[in-house]
Amino acid sequence: MSTASPSSSDPSHWPPPFLLYLGNAADDLAAKTARGLVQFRPEWCVGQFRGPDCRTSVHIPDMGFAEARAAGANTMIVGVANAGGRMGPDSIADIVAALDAGMNVASGLHERLVSHPAIVEAAQRNGRHLFDARTPPPTPVGNGIKRAGRRLLTVGTDCSTGKMYTTLAIETEMRARGLAADFRATGQTGIFVAGRGIPIDAVVADFISGGIEWLSPDRHDGGWDLIEGQGSLFHPSYAGVSLGLLHGAQPDALVLCHEPGRPHMRGLRHYPLPDLAATLEANLEAARLTSPGVVAVGLALNTSKLDADGAARACREAEDLLGLPAQDPMRDGVARIVDRLLDAVPC
Repeated sequence: MSTASPSSSDPSHWPPPFLLYLGNAADDLAAKTARGLVQFRPEWCVGQFRGPDCRTSVHIPDMGFAEARAAGANTMIVGVANAGGRMGPDSIADIVAALDAGMNVASGLHERLVSHPAIVEAAQRNGRHLFDARTPPPTPVGNGIKRAGRRLLTVGTDCSTGKMYTTLAIETEMRARGLAADFRATGQTGIFVAGRGIPIDAVVADFISGGIEWLSPDRHDGGWDLIEGQGSLFHPSYAGVSLGLLHGAQPDALVLCHEPGRPHMRGLRHYPLPDLAATLEANLEAARLTSPGVVAVGLALNTSKLDADGAARACREAEDLLGLPAQDPMRDGVARIVDRLLDAVPC
């Protein structure tokens, strides 16, 4: 048995195909890691495992552990995220069963696989690998020195507004145009999709900006680093990570992500969502510390809970409010946002 960390950038320790573990996920957001893999790496996903109290699905075949291994699954991805990132007794038992079935296990939870003796022992007796995506590599303290290359960062009004999806969609659009562009993952789902990255919410606070400088160093090929944002400057729980990202990214451009109609900040019923214009200006102001020329180039709206007419109306209203192209990356793509990016920050 061995373990791997994101700094190794070695997905051979957690190779596809994957069984996606949903456990007893309470809702769609709780299964966002599994959902992201099905969306962006469907060819890697052979099945899902759901517990008896699971309330969501990523709409691929349900499988048990032995069945998934027989179908070719090499790694079980713990595809859920919860407050605090903890594993319950049921999850620990299921992970042991997956190892005994012959699969490696990779997890993005804050609670490490390697912190549980039963999991470590199961990996050892089966000769399997464990991968904790939220084990950060050693990183320097940020210094704010201007780096070569161009960078875009996605920011949000709240958590889980589509920052990873938007960043990946921009990468896809830019590459389709023959441009050099690379997604830089900062969360567990993005790390599983990209095969490398840094779990920025697991980095000691003093090193957050340095972690992003490490993730996106000098670039001399004329291309773009597209950096996945996290959290929100307006979320009382997670604003610190968002601010460190803004400073370390030194972004030339920002895209603001938002879910219209969300009643309150995720997990905080007593906090309403912030105003779009105020959110954008606060992010621009914070980014100017290390990137004085930063510009906003678009709005990415998550309209999954709206019908087609409602989604179109929400995009028009946001566009009229801020004078920026507004698109839902999943419904509409991001072509107009990329057009604005290339006009605002020319090659």
